[in-house]
Amino acid sequence: MDAVRVRPMRKDDLPSAERASAATFLEAERVTRRVSDPEPEPRSAEASRQWIARMGFFLRIDPRGCWVAVDTEEAADTVVGFAISQNRGGLWYLATYGVLPGHQGRGVGRRLMDAALAHADGRPGIFSSSVHPGATRRYRLAGFSLHPQMRMIGTVDRSTLPVVDGLREGGADDIGWMDQLDRRLRGAGHGPDHAYLLGIQRLVVSRDGDRPGYVYMDIHGHATLLAAARPDTAQNLLWEALATSRGTTLVNCITSPNEWAVDVGLAARLDIGQEGYIAVRDMPVPAPYLASGHFL
Repeated sequence: MDAVRVRPMRKDDLPSAERASAATFLEAERVTRRVSDPEPEPRSAEASRQWIARMGFFLRIDPRGCWVAVDTEEAADTVVGFAISQNRGGLWYLATYGVLPGHQGRGVGRRLMDAALAHADGRPGIFSSSVHPGATRRYRLAGFSLHPQMRMIGTVDRSTLPVVDGLREGGADDIGWMDQLDRRLRGAGHGPDHAYLLGIQRLVVSRDGDRPGYVYMDIHGHATLLAAARPDTAQNLLWEALATSRGTTLVNCITSPNEWAVDVGLAARLDIGQEGYIAVRDMPVPAPYLASGHFL
């Protein structure tokens, strides 16, 4: 009898799910590590707390999209797999998904993905995917197109930074037009995700007539979510993020329709490489747009 049961996630699953996530993605990074890449490191205590807070937010907002696989033979239903998805208006996205290495190849991932996709109820979908062969096979069989994405990393050459005008600090009163821009680019607004991100990250916006745009930045100045009506606005927003970055910076989730970001990164003397896929179903790849790994 199969000891692994797939069921809706509960709040008290979050710590066990975080441990499963940390172990799953650490092993995936080790397996896919390139020779030039640094040795993967375990998730920090602070990053673990952030993961739990973020997934707790998803669980509060749209609990029916949150699923876990638990080993009923272990104490307290130990989480061995997870699929956290969300519906936002007419769009579905997968925030995170994984199965512990020791439980892979047994159909657990398929059952989790089936549960998450049932929640989509036919909506167009988007998520950021690793290069794990088992996962990408499952995504393609579910009807998703896999678009290779790039990442740029390095220390910004400060002498390359241009003067950027027309930007200002953003706030809660910007969410309305930001959601309108989201709908134009990805078919649905971020809705409550904007309020959550505003509480933990810096928001910079452009309100220049027909050229609106916004970028969220984490404490390191990394652009974590960027949307704009035009590529030149998107470039200005990315330059602002690079100007505030400290030490080694990262720009990721760059797809081929967003080569404007490649041009900025190369001009700033960052190195370019490949990193996973943006998976979409029944929708184009958004542009000008840099997706967030969890909020898409």
